[in-house]
Amino acid sequence: EVQLVESGGGLVQPGGSLRLSCAVSGFTVSNYAMSWVRQAPGKGLEWVSFINSFAGGTSYADSVKGRFTISRDNAKNTLYLQMNSLKPEDTAVYYCQQGLRRGQGTQVTVSS
Repeated sequence: EVQLVESGGGLVQPGGSLRLSCAVSGFTVSNYAMSWVRQAPGKGLEWVSFINSFAGGTSYADSVKGRFTISRDNAKNTLYLQMNSLKPEDTAVYYCQQGLRRGQGTQVTVSS
């Protein structure tokens, strides 16, 4: 059974950092391109970041470039999103995604 389980969200002040994790079972993360997407309150899904399979090339939305870093740990079969210099507009539910498969999400709230 394929499962994607996100964790690591929470409440953080502007300028703070969080690291999101996506524990995957049912397939090998290094064999597939994977993404992080987010959904802010009252808005649609927004693509955040992408990591390619095998060589692991990455890309980022302009809104997070230079602040967020996507990575994976092949031994743990886990995808990560390191988020630094967080802004209130980063508040959203964050999901990891592979193709049409998505986890349940983790809430990130950036507020003072």
